[in-house]
Amino acid sequence: MTNNLAKETFEEFKNSFSYGSRTDMNFKFLESLSIKEGGEFFRELLWKIGDASNDDNLGQVVEHVYNWQVKAYTGKPSWEYDESPFSPLGKPLSESSIGLLTTSGHYVEGEDPEPFGVKGMDQGTAQARISDFIKSEPVLSMIPTDSARENLLVRHGGYDIRAAVQDFNTVLPMYRLVELEQDGFIGSVLGNTYSFVGACSQTHLRNDVAPRWAEMLKAQGVDGMILIPV
Repeated sequence: MTNNLAKETFEEFKNSFSYGSRTDMNFKFLESLSIKEGGEFFRELLWKIGDASNDDNLGQVVEHVYNWQVKAYTGKPSWEYDESPFSPLGKPLSESSIGLLTTSGHYVEGEDPEPFGVKGMDQGTAQARISDFIKSEPVLSMIPTDSARENLLVRHGGYDIRAAVQDFNTVLPMYRLVELEQDGFIGSVLGNTYSFVGACSQTHLRNDVAPRWAEMLKAQGVDGMILIPV
């Protein structure tokens, strides 16, 4: 009897979690690990699962995955810049107008940016088309800070959106920002929050789009922006 199943190397298996056949945004960091490191991750993971079955402590499993995510993502970044501009606030924070910009991919219901002209694109399609996203110019979505929770939607092919769906404040903390305004910690909150899919053409973002966005925000009188990279 002939086995017709395709053979797969460990490296192919490890990398398949990042936009591959087993796309799982919680484990896409595996691609950044070497084969040796990947083997060590799974070996230790099995030990942790075995221990958790004995002492009913799943926290050690979560901590193990988290520690390896940190290890995978602390390598050399894909984009480096020789210098960064520093713009100190010209007034105390308690007197400043502060805005929020996130790469979470949120938008308001009825204001779908419709990537590539696709109406009602679901999360699965977004993940499948990640290579198209990272080649394209980002599209900015405007979200009024008083938007109701039930009117907020999120779609992003580059990360697991389940936590963002359950509590959008994890990546779009505009309600927390409003609370800071109410407490007098900041002067005022910009009337609109902004979001876009961070998995986009970094060249377009850096050279063309970001400068336009910056001018738009300055025209609104904002003193500072909180940037949330996802």
